[in-house]
Amino acid sequence: MAIERIVDTSTHVDDNDEQQIERTLRPQRFSEYIGQEHLKRNLELAINAAKKREEPVDHVLLYGPPGLGKTTMATVIANEMGANIRVTAGPAIERAGDLASILTNLGDGDILFIDEIHRLGRSVEEVLYAAMEDFKLDIVIGKGPAARSVRLDLPKFTVIGATTRAGALAAPLRDRFGLSHRLDFYSTDEVGKIIDRAAHLLGSKIEPAATAMLAGRSRLTPRIANRLLRRVRDYADINGDGIIDTTIATQALQLLEIDELGLDHADRRLLNSMLEHYEHRPIGLNTISALTGDEASTIEDFIEPYLLQIGLIERTPRGRQVTQKAAKHLGKQQQQ
Repeated sequence: MAIERIVDTSTHVDDNDEQQIERTLRPQRFSEYIGQEHLKRNLELAINAAKKREEPVDHVLLYGPPGLGKTTMATVIANEMGANIRVTAGPAIERAGDLASILTNLGDGDILFIDEIHRLGRSVEEVLYAAMEDFKLDIVIGKGPAARSVRLDLPKFTVIGATTRAGALAAPLRDRFGLSHRLDFYSTDEVGKIIDRAAHLLGSKIEPAATAMLAGRSRLTPRIANRLLRRVRDYADINGDGIIDTTIATQALQLLEIDELGLDHADRRLLNSMLEHYEHRPIGLNTISALTGDEASTIEDFIEPYLLQIGLIERTPRGRQVTQKAAKHLGKQQQQ
């Protein structure tokens, strides 16, 4: 059984109350959305042009590491367009018939948000091609020699696809997105503003120094920032007067085993395993997986991006390797 990580950027949360709280913290408009300024400017231009022409906005592909706000951005786009949004995920659309059912229930100007769009099956993708390009749905009626193809008209709609693996998308599908944008990690200042906003929405008082401390340990990721804030708020309510100051924040983060760089036990275990067995030599992803017991996809999607971003590991043609910065952070710097 996997242990839940506080810095896990996946959206899977078993507690329904936690899911509801996470949804209430999400911004609903561009004016509320902190960070991703370049992306917002481009999307606002596209949305204003589409509204002026009274057309749906072009299909949008959002990609980047998990937890950076792709789902939130899709909701903001729908709100700015004044459109209804239908949310689904690639793994949930198993057959072409499932997609056909979704598409035929869309209205004119609606938005279809497909999370993990890179996990769509090939047969489903082929149906989506014509739907996105021509707003037509090709279905086959009957079987065998008597089978015939029927083309149905669809309302003009917008697909917003989100993926952590843009390179895994089939080229024909990727080419049908008129707008393709990467969401980047946030700055520490931006994460601090997100924490202050979330604390206000939660009705919690947090001191500026505590905000800075949480922002520095949130892995430059809003989802983790909000999750850390909720856990520290719980600690403050039980062990203090509800006010989050540096003392409370330090004690809570120690309990959660989150260090000053935002690393948790799983991150440190990965780095320590690489250093112990290979020192600073390159190591393959599958070997890292065998050493840590984590799946290669988990390492690649959820652990590695942040470690790469802050320079604790680096990719080489021969594999991943731990940097001197990581060794110093772990207190294992080699003597010169």
